Amino acid sequence: MPGGPIPPVDFEELQRRLDDVEARLGEASRIGDRRRALMAERARALATPRELPREEMVALLVFTLGGVSHAVEVEGVVQVLEARGLQRLVASPPWLLGALVARGRVVPVLDLRRRLGLARGLSDLGKVLVVELGGELVGIAVEGLEGRRDVARSTLTPGAPPLRWRGADGLAVLELPALLAQRDLARSGSGH
Repeated sequence: MPGGPIPPVDFEELQRRLDDVEARLGEASRIGDRRRALMAERARALATPRELPREEMVALLVFTLGGVSHAVEVEGVVQVLEARGLQRLVASPPWLLGALVARGRVVPVLDLRRRLGLARGLSDLGKVLVVELGGELVGIAVEGLEGRRDVARSTLTPGAPPLRWRGADGLAVLELPALLAQRDLARSGSGH
């Protein structure tokens, strides 16, 4: 035979080596399975939308009255008009500036400065906020509009009527039903 005799095959050694390779492959497979499971778990965690706590916001219409910023909730405002259409009413109480036509209806326009203890002067009231309270339209005369502001409810603290809330920046949010009740009191002669 060329190259010499073939050494005898040690089948036991060969079997031991095969078992060792199988064990290593099995261990590598288990490590791979663990890696795949870990990667799948991480992918699910990353794919899950994170719920950020949403802060409840309040939409306010901010205006100036007596040189002070006030606001009402936007949902109660029907429209904003120029005050130049305001018609004075003869023998009206001081809190009633007059009336104007809004949406085809005659709307009384209130001067809230007296109720709120603010300085008065007719020429500085340039806008009228028309709000709906209990199905009734009421106008609130204001100096000017600052615009809409969305404020986090958590930054508002309860106020005493006629204020619903006070903002951290001093913004006074009016409670319109309390103001209407005051107007009704004035109508009966027992109010301010």
